[in-house]
Amino acid sequence: MDKYRIFIVEDDMVYGEMLRYFLSLNPDYEVFRYTTAKDCLANLGNKPDLVTLDYSLPDAKGGDVLEKIKKYDANIPVIIISGQKDITTAIELLKNGASDYFIKDDNTKDLLLNAVRRVRENHSLRKEVEQLKEELSTRNDPGKLIKGSSREIQKIFGLIEKSGKANINVSITGESGTGKELVAQAIHHFSDRKKKPFVAVNMAAIPRELIESELFGYEKGAFTGAVARKLGRFEEANGGTLFLDEIAELDLSVQSKLLRVLQEREVVRVGGSERIKLDVRIITATHKNLAEEVKRGNFREDLYYRLTGMPIALPPLRDRGNDVLLLAKFFLDSFCKANNLPQMTISPAAKDKLLSYSYPGNVRELKGVMELAAVMCSGKELEPDDITFHAATTGNQLMMGEKTLHQYNIDIIQTFLNKYDHNILKVAEKLDIGKSTIYRMVKKAELTLK
Repeated sequence: MDKYRIFIVEDDMVYGEMLRYFLSLNPDYEVFRYTTAKDCLANLGNKPDLVTLDYSLPDAKGGDVLEKIKKYDANIPVIIISGQKDITTAIELLKNGASDYFIKDDNTKDLLLNAVRRVRENHSLRKEVEQLKEELSTRNDPGKLIKGSSREIQKIFGLIEKSGKANINVSITGESGTGKELVAQAIHHFSDRKKKPFVAVNMAAIPRELIESELFGYEKGAFTGAVARKLGRFEEANGGTLFLDEIAELDLSVQSKLLRVLQEREVVRVGGSERIKLDVRIITATHKNLAEEVKRGNFREDLYYRLTGMPIALPPLRDRGNDVLLLAKFFLDSFCKANNLPQMTISPAAKDKLLSYSYPGNVRELKGVMELAAVMCSGKELEPDDITFHAATTGNQLMMGEKTLHQYNIDIIQTFLNKYDHNILKVAEKLDIGKSTIYRMVKKAELTLK
């Protein structure tokens, strides 16, 4: 743990050394002594946790020094130690931000030790409160967890804001690990339904025979084991947002019942007859191409059009350029903070390694990579050897999915552009293609240069 850094500003050599000695008896304190205001102010960049300040210094008055310290950083506690017993001066200094005011006498040493301990405890308490506020704020505002400055993710921010303002169903598509549920939570947060429930259901995680009762609820005695009434997810989300993840996995027999609920805006529990009115916004997500599922007969066309609403396609992490580094630092800082590890940086070579990988698991995979790297790092800077990739798939990530040959070409060129900092000449040389080909694809907006 970092030591508590204290500045003693005192021109009396003997008295200052006495204060330094007694404070230094605490091994948690790191004490520095200065004899002039100028020296103290010049060293504020060393970030003291507390300053004890003699009111009468040879080059400045305590009140002026206090003002300059507070102007530099209003959060630095300052304790004034003075030979003056003027109560008016003490009150004025306390009004201007001094944490305490002592008169130099035989009790000063003990008073100072107690005051420093009290200030430090209050500081720790404030930090804990600030951390709790930050955690609650982040928890209540999932938009703060969606990090990125790339053009692709900025488009997503815009769509989140627009869909939040409108009462329209939203369909989110994207590869696994791109943050579909996080986007759904953000949309709910930015909507006028934010004070109502957000209920998430993973269709792929519920057995086929239970999905109907899970969504619509059931009455007591509806089937063996139904010993009491159970509300379905639609009722739980009433007034708020229902997020149906992996919607493509929904069985056709239940799709027709879901369509009826959406059309009539009411639900009947399994085994019951009461019609419960609904006011629910639906957000769906899938990693599959739902339009293709409709063509294959795996998904009802009428339900597809009912759910589509505002489509949001999340980009894979490999297409987000330097967002990789921004997210990597965020995950690294969060993990270090949660596990009481020293804050770490990422070396240039490690950054190059992070940018050269394709991330088949997307943001979810990057989070795991950075947490493992933090554990493996033996210093305060991540190096390439600390970073390990464990792709769950074999072969080139670019070859996943079913695409046209032209789309594969676009993906390959875009990957090389991202890897080589969008240097068109270098990419053309590496891929043995004409640079005019790349320029033409950029002009058509098939490729992006950030």
